Amino acid sequence: MPASPRVSPRLAQEIGDRSSRTPSYTQLQASPSEAATQEQDQPIDWIITSLLFLFPALGGLLFGYDIGATSGAIVSLKSAATSGTTWYALSSLQSGLAVSAGLLGALAGSGGAFAFGEKLGRRRELLLASVCYGVATLLTCTAGGYAQLIVGRVIYGLGIGFAMHAAPAYIAETTPARVRGLLISLKEGMIVVGILLGYLASSQFIDSVGGWRYMYGLSLLPAVMLGAGMLWLPESPRWLLLSGASEEVATADCCRTRGQYGRDEGAVRGEVAEMAATMQASRRSTDEAGFAALFSGRNLRPLTIGMSLMLFQQITGQPSVLYYATEIFEKAGFASQADASKVSVGLGFFKLVMTGLAVLTVDSWGRRPLLLLGVSLLTVALVALSAVNSFLPASSPTATWTSVVALLLYVGAYQASFGPISWLMVGEVFPLAVRGPAAALASLTNFGSNFLVSLVLPTVQDNLGLGLTYAIFAGIGLVSLVTIYNIVPETRGKTLEEIEALWDKDE
Repeated sequence: MPASPRVSPRLAQEIGDRSSRTPSYTQLQASPSEAATQEQDQPIDWIITSLLFLFPALGGLLFGYDIGATSGAIVSLKSAATSGTTWYALSSLQSGLAVSAGLLGALAGSGGAFAFGEKLGRRRELLLASVCYGVATLLTCTAGGYAQLIVGRVIYGLGIGFAMHAAPAYIAETTPARVRGLLISLKEGMIVVGILLGYLASSQFIDSVGGWRYMYGLSLLPAVMLGAGMLWLPESPRWLLLSGASEEVATADCCRTRGQYGRDEGAVRGEVAEMAATMQASRRSTDEAGFAALFSGRNLRPLTIGMSLMLFQQITGQPSVLYYATEIFEKAGFASQADASKVSVGLGFFKLVMTGLAVLTVDSWGRRPLLLLGVSLLTVALVALSAVNSFLPASSPTATWTSVVALLLYVGAYQASFGPISWLMVGEVFPLAVRGPAAALASLTNFGSNFLVSLVLPTVQDNLGLGLTYAIFAGIGLVSLVTIYNIVPETRGKTLEEIEALWDKDE
């Protein structure tokens, strides 16, 4: 068991009687604690902070790279001229499984993270992700048959599941509060960078014999970098306390996360003491309720926030809108079918720019304003797409250009809101005592809803038509907007312990 925390009288009084402490939402937004004020004043060692972000974020880059590379790899693999195999004549079911096997693996990885992620810890889970990525890449790019390809795709998906569960928590728990939003949102930017790199690799090797092997094989280098980086980086001090390590051990790793400014061990010990006190108070109520604690009391609202954001991120139309993106651009005269990969690259750059806007403003504007504004705009875009496809002739220039503008508005609004901020909130809102399993449930919700939407979307579109399909997505957008307005708080600039205190009034 961890040593008894050394806590200031102020903090002891604050934590000692949680039942009488019910701060209002307004008070918590307006009045940062002494701990937060001190942390805001601390200088940041940008070298170590950048590394604490960069190596875990490679897990997201590899996720995005797989999305972009697979778009070209499946075309290369199925072509008699470029496959370089005797088993290129894949059926629709086989090619669909080759694409979706990674998603099935990600679901399994999220389930594994739920089952034993807390025992592994953030650092070792990211190491496991790097191993999965590396082994899967070798299996896939050397595949001598369809079965080996699918096995490699599933193992790669396992890496995605572990990485997307552990990376937000690791970054949130090891980086300073005032740049936490910037860095976790930037992780989403790394996913988009990965998508772009995958598209570029596809464009480069699409005409080469066996080009799909090169597309997949290029992911080996970042997989090795992820593993090497996590071998060198420290474990999350907060997870160490949760796992039962002493404050001395947690303090040593916390000093490493502060870089040159961690030499003042006394100040770091004070931070660790506050972490330990908050964690122990949270853990007592969680241990008493067991697994049911995830769905009750102070944990229910953050779990609802995390899972609902992950759900709405996937069911507000992104697959449908992006599926028809190339067709919309072709009708506008921007590209022929042969130039579809270039259109994808251009759209990817636009996604990256809009993600960068969210990254640069999330710690100044705040999470709630970006979510509310972005979801409002993407809902307007969905209404416009619904109207165009319901009431205007498909060949009409007005319909074509309205669709182009609505598409760009949707993509931009999504990348400035749901895209980065959903994962950011998952990294922030969960109390430490349940952060691992709660984040795993959120990841399961994300990948599960993604899989279901991808599965049923073609049938829905065939039976209802694009106009009504977009109208349904617009309705879901309105529901998500109301949900965000009512349950999502502002967490900008708060320590993780302060965010945890937001949920005390729900006990």
